[in-house]
Amino acid sequence: MAEILVLYYSREGCTAEMAKYIARGVESVNGMEAKLRTVADVSRVCDAVADTIPDQGAPYANEQDLHDCAGLVLGSPTHFGNMAAPMKQFWDDSSSAWFGGELVGKPAALFTSTAGSHGGQESTLLSMMLPLLHHGMLIVGIPYSEPRLMETTSGGSPYGATHTAGGQGELPLSEDEKVLCKALGKRVAEIAAKLQK
Repeated sequence: MAEILVLYYSREGCTAEMAKYIARGVESVNGMEAKLRTVADVSRVCDAVADTIPDQGAPYANEQDLHDCAGLVLGSPTHFGNMAAPMKQFWDDSSSAWFGGELVGKPAALFTSTAGSHGGQESTLLSMMLPLLHHGMLIVGIPYSEPRLMETTSGGSPYGATHTAGGQGELPLSEDEKVLCKALGKRVAEIAAKLQK
């Protein structure tokens, strides 16, 4: 089985919920397995070391996960139109993977969750693309051949999967958002499978 790394940061749980649907899409492709991983929060006052395993949710990612994956789907909530600091910190610390070319030529896709539809979803997706492009990854979006992309009145973008969560994270994923998350995971897995041949 080839692994697609579904790497995310989630504070309120919305991005984590998206990751689960993306993983379903990945695992709908024969020979592909989703590997859910998260990143540790960052301290607001000083450098701190988190336990190696969080109290709940997916285990923390490490550079071996980057080495082992056949593809990557990266997610973060939107923080002022940008990826969250813990996700940025993870990529800032990925120099050895960069020097080793661990991700060169592997497919990657993106997902995000925001409070409102004008919270900077697409700029967040673009901000997450930048380190992946520096690592030599092949960026995969959601093509308009996916009918829900044209029909959705909630989340969704050709740049990646999105979710509009409401001011308190109270809005569950819409059916369109679930379908688009699964479609994105499936697309990355299919492309990874073709690249491995």
